[in-house]
Amino acid sequence: MKADPTAQRRLLDLAEADAELNRVAHRRRTLPELEQIGEAERELQAKRDELVTAQTAFSDLDREVRRLENEVDQVRKREQRDRELMASGGPAKQQEDLEHELQTLTRRQGVLEDEQLEIMEQREALETNVTKSREAVTEAEGKLEEIQARRDEALAEFDAAEQRYRQERELIVKSVPAELVKIYERVREQRGVGAGLLQGARCGACRIELDRSALNEVREAAEDDVVRCEECGAILVREKR
Repeated sequence: MKADPTAQRRLLDLAEADAELNRVAHRRRTLPELEQIGEAERELQAKRDELVTAQTAFSDLDREVRRLENEVDQVRKREQRDRELMASGGPAKQQEDLEHELQTLTRRQGVLEDEQLEIMEQREALETNVTKSREAVTEAEGKLEEIQARRDEALAEFDAAEQRYRQERELIVKSVPAELVKIYERVREQRGVGAGLLQGARCGACRIELDRSALNEVREAAEDDVVRCEECGAILVREKR
């Protein structure tokens, strides 16, 4: 096949545009923020789980506090009732029973209040845990949002670069004969690179040096001949003679 040398040299621009598109795609796939987001999401979920655990423990203890408060209140009401009965007078036996019950109620109230004090201290500690866990969740959410923002910014830059290179590629393709582009595209799909500059004896596409006979064939070819690398099949673009 023959093609104007100028059109052949345009293939180098096309190959460079494709290389830039490949680099953009690689950077998009290997964007550090993608892995960081996964880690941040796992960390956030762990913090949320810790918060739920802390809130559950606090709620359980809070119910126990209310139960003790209710029991203490009932004991106090019973004590008040017994004292009122004693104050109203009555048989000696009844007074004796009331006195005994008041002693029992006093001891019971003391036990309940001691339990209540201990649990109140535990609840205070758990409340602190809930607060710290909630702050940890907020911090983890902020960290995730920050990484997501960086990811979105980088992806927007990749989108803009990709669009720019695709537009550039379309303009180059329009300036090259369709048959030449067809060969270039077929090689690029098979080997990754469709064209390369011949630099001395080295193919610019696969970076392999041609042997002497192949190099002689290339050098002897007409300026408008489309020559290919015997190693990778890429179109060898020669410097202007």
